[in-house]
Amino acid sequence: MKNINVYYSPDYLCDGYGVDTREKAGDIAASFLDRPIAGIQVVAPEAATSDEVARVHKRRYINALLTGRPDSLADANGIGDWSTDLRRSVFAMVGGCIASARDSYLNKVNSGSLSSGLHHARAGHGSGFCTLNGLAIAARDVLIQGAKRVLIIDLDAHGGGGTASLIEGVAGIEQIDVSVNGFDNYEDSSNARLVRSSGETYIHDVKHLLASVVDPSSIDLVIYNAGMDPHEDCSTGGSAGITTDVLAQREKLIFEWAGQHGVPVSFVLAGGYSGRKLSRAQLVDLHRLTIQEAARV
Repeated sequence: MKNINVYYSPDYLCDGYGVDTREKAGDIAASFLDRPIAGIQVVAPEAATSDEVARVHKRRYINALLTGRPDSLADANGIGDWSTDLRRSVFAMVGGCIASARDSYLNKVNSGSLSSGLHHARAGHGSGFCTLNGLAIAARDVLIQGAKRVLIIDLDAHGGGGTASLIEGVAGIEQIDVSVNGFDNYEDSSNARLVRSSGETYIHDVKHLLASVVDPSSIDLVIYNAGMDPHEDCSTGGSAGITTDVLAQREKLIFEWAGQHGVPVSFVLAGGYSGRKLSRAQLVDLHRLTIQEAARV
């Protein structure tokens, strides 16, 4: 089995906010020591630079994230007040998105980053626990590396309206999106298509949207926003009938579809939140489903 890189650094973590988006990566990385996944190699990425982020975000917003002023912009992600730790965390996580996407595209292999909190962020502000849109930033970077066609697959519980807004009119980047929650849903465009699903039709809808992709063998890279918040026990976005087995089936479907067409996948964690019915340990196991499939295929 060929090793695949999973990008992670303790710089991803940011204590004090009480949000899984900022904390769960550490528990997932720690699980590799207790329960190794064959073929996984953890690599520390460099943090994203301001210039890389500026390919999709406005300079005024980037400056607010760097300095904390004005706080109306620096705090506009739904997490809490700006801090230097939060700044370090979000630029580190986006660095992981970029590193994974480059690795997958240039070396034609699956890879991933333990990044999350990405797809709701707009050009000039954050939203929904998302500060910087690492999906759109990584996709733009891969085009610069020479890719002609990048497909973003977003299977977070919530719509990826931030990403859709950032790729609109950008030749070479497209998105397909299956949500089970109305937050950040959007109208279809030439670059992005959204299906609103439920536990009754979820796998069918994912299969249908994949089948609708034109000429998949011409895709240079899939960037996969692998949300686990559709799980029925997730208090933020979950849908009845979407069980652990359903999500395991979904992960197998995504990676086998890409593999059949010879397309490498760069994955990130996306949503997934512990609560009364879903422990942090159970959440870690859900995210490990993605990593296991990435290594297996």
